[in-house]
Formats: sequence, structure tokens, C-alpha cells
Amino acid sequence: MSAAYILSDSWTMTRRGLAHWGRQPVAVIVGLAFPVMMMVMFAYLLGGGMEVGDYREYLVPGMFALAMAFGLEATMVELTRDLDKGVIDRFRSMPMAPSAVLIGRSIIDLLQSALGLLVLIGTGLVMGWRWHGGPAAALAAVGLLLLLRFAMLWAGIYLGMVAGRPEMVQAVQILIWPVAFLSNAFTSPDTMPGWMGTIAEWNPMSATAQAVRELFANPVWGGGDSWVTDHAVLMAVVWPVVMLAVFLPLAVRRYQRLGD
Repeated sequence: MSAAYILSDSWTMTRRGLAHWGRQPVAVIVGLAFPVMMMVMFAYLLGGGMEVGDYREYLVPGMFALAMAFGLEATMVELTRDLDKGVIDRFRSMPMAPSAVLIGRSIIDLLQSALGLLVLIGTGLVMGWRWHGGPAAALAAVGLLLLLRFAMLWAGIYLGMVAGRPEMVQAVQILIWPVAFLSNAFTSPDTMPGWMGTIAEWNPMSATAQAVRELFANPVWGGGDSWVTDHAVLMAVVWPVVMLAVFLPLAVRRYQRLGD
């Protein structure tokens, strides 16, 4: 099957997702507003208790990374809803590339994530956050954030197919939140108990947050005392690549075996 054929079918599925945006604007707005509310809450309600120079300079890049985990439940719900209603079965019976459904799903969600990231960046600027590096470093930081999101989307796609039904998504979603919050998004691992700090340092979310802070030239607050924090930019690439290498083939295989 040619790449052009796969791309054409994937674009068709992406346009299907874009059409859903037009029919469900409230869901799109809520998805964009939730990370903004989280960032404002942590900056203004909890930031005053943090003993670090400008906490917002530390928090905002961490929230960018944390936001890459937000909305995965929507990805899983949409997929399981299509499974539950037999939509996926109809797609599989059509003369189309088998991977187009999953690729289209990942593209539409990545587009929404990119839009949400732009909204968050704008909110951070309004709150007084600034990046102090050059344009190239800022673009690299955005690229690392979207790379993490793309990898997490494929994990969500696979877990959605494992869940199978929309009502099971909440149980699967519980597995995602510890990964998201047990990180350096809000505070340095140095402030945590030893074992917890080690887990937080090696969390893929922490690698991206630390790398983004470095690229934006924002304070990193701790770190620099372990290999993973010394090589945050490298790990911000390695972790998503490893996740993609694991979950993308698993998702495609699971999709191919649906109905067996």
C-alpha cells in the first residue's frame, strides 16, 4: 500500500475529526480552558507558598509539559465510542488504509493540543511569564512538548482500545494522572522523599519540563545533581521515541485484531 494512499485516507479521517469540532464547540472550548484554569490556580493560589525566586517562571513551563497529558481521556472516549457504536467495524470493512483511522485520530488530537499550547503560552505571557532564550530555542521547546504529546496520544489510543467501552475509560485514566503529577511540573524532586524524587526525576514528563525550562531560559530550581537532569533535552527526545516504539505498534496490532 503506497504512502500517498495512506496519507489520503488519513487526511479524510482528520477532516472527520475537524467536522466534529464544528458540531461540538463546547467540548473544544472546555478542553482549551481546563489547562488555563489549572495554571492560574497553581500560580495564584499555591505559588505564594513556594520558596523559589519567581515561581511563575518555574511553573509555567512545567504546566506546558503537564498539559500534554490533559485531554487524553477525550481521545480514549472518542475511540471507544466509535468502537461501541460499530463505527470502527464499518471503517475496517471499507477499502481504506487500516492505519488511517488511528493516524487521523492522532493528527486531530495533536492539532487540538497545538492550539491548546498556544492558548497556554498566551495565558502565561499575560501572567507575566517570559522566555529569555532565542526564537530557535523557543521553537525547539514547543517541538519537544508536541513530541511528548504525540507519544502520549498513541499510548491513549492503545489504552482506549484496551478499555473497549466509554465507561471503562475513567478506570484507565486513573493510570495516567500519577504519571502526570509525580513529576517536577510543580516543584523540584529535591523537595520530595528520596524514592519519590528519584521516580519524579526519571518521569518522561519531568524530562520534557526540565528541557523546556532550559530552552526557555527559565529557572530549573534544583536538579543538575543526577544524570537524567543533566541531560534533560536528550531525555525529552528519548522518552517519547521509546513510548512511540512501544505503543504505536501495539495500537496498530490491537486495531488489526479487533473483532477476532
